[in-house]
Amino acid sequence: MLALTSLVLSHFRSHLRAELRLDGRPVALHGNNGAGKTNILEAVSLFSPGRGLRRASAAEMARQPEMLGWKLRGELQAPSQTFEVETWSEGGNARQVKIDNKSASQLALGQVARVVWLIPAMDRLWIEAAEGRRRFLDRIALSFEPGHAEASLAYEKAMRERNRLLKEQIRDAAWYKVLEDRMAAAGHRIHAARVQAVDLLQVAQAEAETAFPAAELELIQSEGSMPSTEADFKEVLEESRFRDLAAGRTLVGPHRTDLIGTYLAKGTPAKDCSTGEQKALLVSLILANARALAEREGAPPILLLDEVAAHLDAARRASLYDEICALGAQAWMTGTGSEQFAELGDRAQVLEVTEKEGVSEVAQK
Repeated sequence: MLALTSLVLSHFRSHLRAELRLDGRPVALHGNNGAGKTNILEAVSLFSPGRGLRRASAAEMARQPEMLGWKLRGELQAPSQTFEVETWSEGGNARQVKIDNKSASQLALGQVARVVWLIPAMDRLWIEAAEGRRRFLDRIALSFEPGHAEASLAYEKAMRERNRLLKEQIRDAAWYKVLEDRMAAAGHRIHAARVQAVDLLQVAQAEAETAFPAAELELIQSEGSMPSTEADFKEVLEESRFRDLAAGRTLVGPHRTDLIGTYLAKGTPAKDCSTGEQKALLVSLILANARALAEREGAPPILLLDEVAAHLDAARRASLYDEICALGAQAWMTGTGSEQFAELGDRAQVLEVTEKEGVSEVAQK
């Protein structure tokens, strides 16, 4: 299994200090709004690469008003071994990572842990701009291919440099070729990882017995189609230089991809579904992601489900809990009252989070 068996927060958000001892079961966090429940989920999300579920800077995560920096420490039980993981930030600087007391990159976290989340901010996924859907898909792709983050960073860096040349109306073909070679290599990897992620989600949904509706997924480009090979992408970038110079930016590539969802049983575009149906489709995709990872990696990911119970009726809530437990996933879930987790019974650890004078506390039952 993959689970945190201990978690220590120090000066993180509203938590001055919190120490949690965990046994691998799902974790149900309940308490009033603003008590600090989501802050714990954000801490767990930092055991994966990136800026966490709020996409916050390291400085924003520091407890105020002290702003001394923050530190997280956890024991991570992976299928084959146990890892001691630490991550921290001092003085608002970029966060650092240690794995088994050795300095490591954030990308290395993706090799030892998979963390997948669903938060209320994602409820607008199907009706917001394409950027949000790309970000959603990239998190899923990253869970399957840790190298996806490296490819994304390489692509963004090369594209920023190319866009600068375009804005300054530079016409030196040699400069463009160097950058376009980098973009084509990284962009092809990005697209391949996204295609693989969509395929794995489709299969995991088709093979599942679940109370949640399946979503048919499709990748589209805002213009044309995504080149199928690295060489083709190089050629497309070269051919589009004149048009890109006029626009002052790169108009083709994986940064122009969109993820389109359809409620499969009804044939209704996800953007036209009811709010409840849109939420159910999101839950379905997160569960499919977990099932596909369990099949590939031998263990499901750690799941972070913020306020998910509040948007589900009793029957679907019970079905969600049954699927999580059947997967054997350590799911961290939040809700305002313990009654929202009644269907779990003793299958979960229940923690109460309270806040007094700006300091969050966690009580284990």
